Parts: sequence; structure tokens; C-alpha cells
Amino acid sequence: MGDLLFPDNFLFGASTSAHQTEGNNTNSDWWDFELSKDTPIFEPSGDACDSYHRYQEDIQLVADFGLNTYRFSIEWARIEPAEGRFSNAELAHYRRMLEACHARGITPVVTFHHFTLPRWLDKQGGFLSPRFAELFERYCDRAAQALGDLIGWACTINEPEGAGDAGWVIGVHPPGIKGDHDSMWRVVQNVLEAHKRGAAAIRRHTDAPCGVTLAFQDMQYEGGAVPGHTPWEDNARVSEMFLEASSEDEFVGLQTYTRIVFGPEGERGPGLKADKKNGIVETPMTTMVGWEFYPQALAETIRRTSKLTGGKPILLTENGIATMDDDKRIAFIDHALRTVHTCLAEGIDVRGYLYWTLLDNFEWSGGYEPKFGLVSVDRTTFERKPKPSAYWYGNVARSRALPAEAVQWPPVPVPVSVT
Repeated sequence: MGDLLFPDNFLFGASTSAHQTEGNNTNSDWWDFELSKDTPIFEPSGDACDSYHRYQEDIQLVADFGLNTYRFSIEWARIEPAEGRFSNAELAHYRRMLEACHARGITPVVTFHHFTLPRWLDKQGGFLSPRFAELFERYCDRAAQALGDLIGWACTINEPEGAGDAGWVIGVHPPGIKGDHDSMWRVVQNVLEAHKRGAAAIRRHTDAPCGVTLAFQDMQYEGGAVPGHTPWEDNARVSEMFLEASSEDEFVGLQTYTRIVFGPEGERGPGLKADKKNGIVETPMTTMVGWEFYPQALAETIRRTSKLTGGKPILLTENGIATMDDDKRIAFIDHALRTVHTCLAEGIDVRGYLYWTLLDNFEWSGGYEPKFGLVSVDRTTFERKPKPSAYWYGNVARSRALPAEAVQWPPVPVPVSVT
């Protein structure tokens, strides 16, 4: 068997978001949420990775590794610091980021909204505001007018399926409310409308493909289990609603990290999964609680997304692993890319793979503990130290090929006794 080859125009890249890397996003709802009394957030974002000032270095790393694509977000709270008052200086800052990408031959993928909201909008109800779609459309219009000619791919909203449940059901995002399902579904409707209006506004100023990025995990049901209403399953249903609403979009951004296995008793506990041949087996985990090492999850989510959209182009805008073991990261990326190659061979229109994430950064409620990055960042000096996985992945990108033999990573799942 020879190497597994990828198309000449395939995008290999890495993703980040503004709040998680820029630092000192003091005008956002998240800044207040992180510092509030009894916050569920492990630690505040603070200076993050200081990427607001070090973006040239970060983009140069992307190029040095051999990647050809960089996804980042622009920060609404900076661009519109007060309602209706737009900052030309901040728009110029993001334009310089786009120019830095083009100067290095890197395709920029720009996300217009990645979780955070301006403080003034949060005071009006945030995602629950009856004006949310209108305000998001205006912001997208102004930002795209300033930046659209340099954007490679445009993403309206990152993981909109989680906006309602994370903030109003689980309570780990602003405003930190738990159990309010009515508000969750109101948020869903507001964000659906915001995506449609925002995408239309973006298209007025750019020819770049425009879409939304959705999180789908591989949902597996065993032993007669049937779908229910866990947060994972509700998120999947909302994502499907966005797929139905994406008929005018040029692509779908797909984000997958793991599988979720359900038995008759509900979601199976972390580390224990059913296996038809061996009964209950212990599976390798990541450092995200309950997230199994399962890069093969991409196969089901790619196929399902393609089927539900009638073959719409798919850009894998996030896929990655939280681990302190970089050999494990290499194995994860290797197996994920093999899954992507299989889907390409089946004729599915996958345009690229963007690893999450370039830098070890602020991982929301988990703070800085989860390490997804290809590059470590010193929390005091902000020195960047590329990991071996960055160069391994870059070599794949340069050659557009995976070796015929897969990277092996122990342990093989081992049966355990369950009483």
C-alpha cells in the first residue's frame, strides 16, 4: 500500500478564537462572568495568550509548520464597544491580521461570533434579546464591509446549538442559569434568525464562501437504547435545525471531538463502553472529563452531515484532543485524517481539516487546564514552544499525504471485570 494522498486544494490548518487567545477582552459578557461571585469558571481568561499583540508570531508559526489555513475570530465587543459605535481602529487591527495571512500564503477563515457578546448587549438580554438578530446583522454588515475583500472563508456563529443550553440549562456560559429550557428554545430561534441575517449581510461584501460551524459528536446507541433528551442529544437536534436552515450557505463547518455512547440506562460512564465481542471494556480517555479518545468519530458525523445537506461542501473547522501526551495527539490527528481520507474516497465533499487548536489557550469553563494546542504558551512570558505534533502535522500538510501505516498509540482497549 502507498501513501494516502489528499487533493491539491485541500486545506490543512489550525483554529483559534479571539477571547481564548487575545487577552483582556474586558468589554465582553465573558469577562464579567469569569470574575463574578460563585462563577463556574475554573479561572479567568486574563491575558490569555496575548495574541492580540502577538498575532504576527502566531500566523508565522502556522506558515512555518507548513499549514495553509488559519481560522480565527473577530471580537464583537472590541469592534462595537458601545451600541451603534464602531471602532475603525479595531477593524483595522483585524484587517492587519488578514493581511498577515495573505502575506504568508495562508487562507484566512474568519468567524464573526465565537461565544462572546459585548457587555452592552448582555445587559439587554444577550441571546435572549428580541433585537439580537437585528443587532448581529448590523455588526456583520459593518465588519464584512471593512474586511470582506480579504476573507477566505466566513463563518457566522460558532456552535450556535450550544448558545441556549450552555447559558440557560447547564449554566456554564453567561448568564449561568440552570434548567430554563423555555429560554433555551427562545435563544435557539433568535440565533437561527441571526445566522440567516448575518450571512446575508456578509455576502453583500465578500465572495468568500459563507456558512455556520456546528458541533456534532458521534452518538451511539447500544443494547436497545433509544434517543432521549440529554444536553448532547438536544444539541444534535438543534444542529440539525441549523442544517435545515443552511440551504443558501456555501458550506457547513463541522466540529467533532468524540463519541457519546448510550445504553438502556442512559449515557455510559467515562472510560467504560460496551463492546459486542468483549462485553464492557475500558477505553483511553482525554483530559476533558468524559471525552473518550475516539478520532474515528469523524466518520459518522461527516457522513451524516453530508447526507442531511444533500452533499453540501464540508469544512472541518475543529477537531482535536486535550492531552499532556503529545504522542497521543499525533496518533489522534493521524487517525482523524485517515477517517477524512476514507470519506473523501467515498465521494464526500470535504474541503479541509482545521485542528483545534494552534495554542494551548483559555478553554472556557475549564480555564487553562485542558491542553489542545500544537504549541505550548508560557503563562508568564507568553513564549511559544511548538510541540512535535505541530511539525508532524505540518509535514503531512506539506506532502498532502499520510504514510500507509497508521501511527500506533497504546493502550488497546482491555476488558475489565464489572460486578
